[in-house]
Amino acid sequence: MGVSPWVREPCGPRSRAARAVARAQLGCAAAALALAACAVGPNFHRPPAPKAADYGSAPSQGATVASTGTGGAAQSFVAGQDIPAQWWTLFHSEQLTALIAQALKGNPDLEAARAALRQASELYNAQRTSLLPVVQGSFDAQRAKNSVLTLANPTSLPQTNPYYNLYTAQLSLSYSPDVFGGLRRSLEAARAGVAQTRFELIATYVTLSSNVVVTAVQEASLRGQIAATARLLEIERQLTATVRQQHSLGTASELDLLSQQAAEAQTAAQLPPLEKQLGQTRDALTALLGRLPSEEPPQTFTLQDLSLPTELPVSLPSRLIEQRPDVRQAEENLHAASAQVGVALADMLPQFTVSADTGSAALAINKLFTPYTGFWDIGASLTQTLFDAGALIYRHRAADAALDQAGAQYRAAVILACQNVADTLRALQADADALKAAADADEAARAAFEVARHQQQLGTISLVALLNAEQTYQQAEAAVVQARGARFADTAGLFQALGGGWWNSSEAAFR
Repeated sequence: MGVSPWVREPCGPRSRAARAVARAQLGCAAAALALAACAVGPNFHRPPAPKAADYGSAPSQGATVASTGTGGAAQSFVAGQDIPAQWWTLFHSEQLTALIAQALKGNPDLEAARAALRQASELYNAQRTSLLPVVQGSFDAQRAKNSVLTLANPTSLPQTNPYYNLYTAQLSLSYSPDVFGGLRRSLEAARAGVAQTRFELIATYVTLSSNVVVTAVQEASLRGQIAATARLLEIERQLTATVRQQHSLGTASELDLLSQQAAEAQTAAQLPPLEKQLGQTRDALTALLGRLPSEEPPQTFTLQDLSLPTELPVSLPSRLIEQRPDVRQAEENLHAASAQVGVALADMLPQFTVSADTGSAALAINKLFTPYTGFWDIGASLTQTLFDAGALIYRHRAADAALDQAGAQYRAAVILACQNVADTLRALQADADALKAAADADEAARAAFEVARHQQQLGTISLVALLNAEQTYQQAEAAVVQARGARFADTAGLFQALGGGWWNSSEAAFR
């Protein structure tokens, strides 16, 4: 930093002395810049990874039991297997893949997260400029009247005209050298904020794709339950008609008829809640796509449209903290809190400022930048707070407390991530067992219904007995549908709990 080479200064001993002072001030500034190589406050180090080798008693290897029918294949847990970026394609549904693509393109929450990342990046770029000098240019033109009796004319000429013009062109430089690293710590916190916003975008991306899958599975399950319940209601109506006929013939009592009518009404009461859930599920799916309810997508889903992934990845806890965007968010929050401790500490230390001005002033605009119209100055200042009633100390203590809070929040995020994986693994194991039991019960009820139908054709049992057997079969069918839906949904939940494979996506997806 120095005087611009195009500014001419008068020669002589006074100008040489001024240049010597300027060189001394520049030397002080250079020494201050050398001190800026260090920064006060703690240097951030990533927390150590969990040392746990598994998720406790939750199954992290082996395979689940298999059962018959849709979604009944055995699922094996593969430790260390990577997760594809588009893991939902493992369900082998083109309709589902198309809907997720539409959601990733049109969902307003994802769009807002992308805008937030752009904002954070631009604010970080703006803050980076605080490490560099600020140079401002100015031009000032004044018309003034001099006081004839008290002040002399600014020229050396005799007092003839109290009016004069003054033109000034000037460049000003100001620079606050980051001697103790407060600015760099602040910039470090801002950079961590950008990373935190990026992981928030990734979390929104993962959650959105998982929600589309789970909502589609829920729709498929509800459609199956509605179909089974509708068939049950039809059977109940046939039973009611049969009992009413028997009552008119005197072979069935009034109590038998009332009991059957109550059973029919109870079955009918199950349909409206299921239809309401289906409608709300369709609305939720439409909203995930970023559309109004009137713009419902044409795609519909049944469980037969989906294939169950048979190989499920299980990441180690040490790898999980790298994959989970919420854990990475908590880590960047911890990083920012660590940097803020340095900022608070630097605020307690002396603050340095270097300033310089150079330019030209003349009474006529055409005289600017001519010999003997130039001027310059350079200076440095140091400011130290001597008394503020302890405000800076309290702020430093608050920053320390915020760092402790961020550390606890990070540990909580790690625990929650591992809990989510463990819970999902347990759910998948239980889902397979539940589906196996439901499928066995369904198979037995179906066999009993076939036997009853054959016997009814032979006339050995009544129609009521046949309808009762079919009713049991349809109830078992509804239970199987629910068990299958839970297995599909929890499979999607595992992919989400493990981080969703975002690290295998292109960077363009998170901009």
